[in-house]
Amino acid sequence: MNSIERIKAAVNFQPPDRVPVIGQVFGHAAVLAGVPVGEYVRSGELLARCQIQALKRYDYDAVFALMDASVETEAAGSVLTYRADQYPIVRTYALSDGTDLERLSVPDPRRAGRMPDLLKALGIMRQEVGDDVLVVGCVVGPMTVATQLLGIEAALYLAVDEPERFSRLLDYATEVALQFGISQIEAGAHLPLVFDPSSSEAVIPYQFFRDMVLPRLQRVFQTFKQAGAVANWLHIAGPTHGILPFYPQAGVDIANIDCEVNLLDARSALPQTCLDGNIKCLDFVQANPDAIAAESSRLIGLFADRRGFILSSGCEIPLESRPENIAAMVAATRERR
Repeated sequence: MNSIERIKAAVNFQPPDRVPVIGQVFGHAAVLAGVPVGEYVRSGELLARCQIQALKRYDYDAVFALMDASVETEAAGSVLTYRADQYPIVRTYALSDGTDLERLSVPDPRRAGRMPDLLKALGIMRQEVGDDVLVVGCVVGPMTVATQLLGIEAALYLAVDEPERFSRLLDYATEVALQFGISQIEAGAHLPLVFDPSSSEAVIPYQFFRDMVLPRLQRVFQTFKQAGAVANWLHIAGPTHGILPFYPQAGVDIANIDCEVNLLDARSALPQTCLDGNIKCLDFVQANPDAIAAESSRLIGLFADRRGFILSSGCEIPLESRPENIAAMVAATRERR
């Protein structure tokens, strides 16, 4: 099996030749190549080159065109501060100066901000790996786009004080995600990962997720499938215990499970959904390869009687991770066939 076949088997609960393994390697690919992160997140060609080099080194099952969580808000008008060895941060939010939402247009992914460079990276990687390795794009989910346009505190106050206005903001954010995701599929992504950390229960209660976020995610995932995505992958970092039962309604095929959630609890909540995770991210920095190998083997064993599992980290593998730890995670899937 190649990587695409292996991942499709996991999604469909069919037996793969081995458990798929996806290193959520984003900026670490730049560090590995000796490239400043601040340059990596602004050059599609550089990002693609670093991702392909990391793939050749680690031999996992996916590459990512993922810059950072500020691509969409920057394209909509927010101003960022770029840093050499870290991800950029928002300096001025697009709506923080009182700008009316109705004055914002949905950014054109072919022209706005860094969106064209991310599309360029997808095209290069898809040409390089074809249909052998999963090529993953990334869209920031509606709730996170909303908080990145106003700032998280202002956005949450708006949600409480003016729910109708916040609903319009979420609708705008959904359109941003839809247009960007469709463009990514057209550019070569097998699927866009939907990254929505502001939907975590550490930020909003599950009732808010159910009533406000879930309908928008349903629309996003339905549209992506119609556009040709091979699967729908949702990544909400942090605690998600209360919202996991809503994932099937959203149309999620692959559910990323962070280390704050017990994987057996997630398996119970989502018996028919492929799960990926959930090695603690900091362990890739602080632990040793033997510990990573042991944890990887334990997680694989939890799904020996069920299938529907992709070994991965709970969230992004940190920039400063030890390469031998990532290699140990990948090697564990070869040893537990």
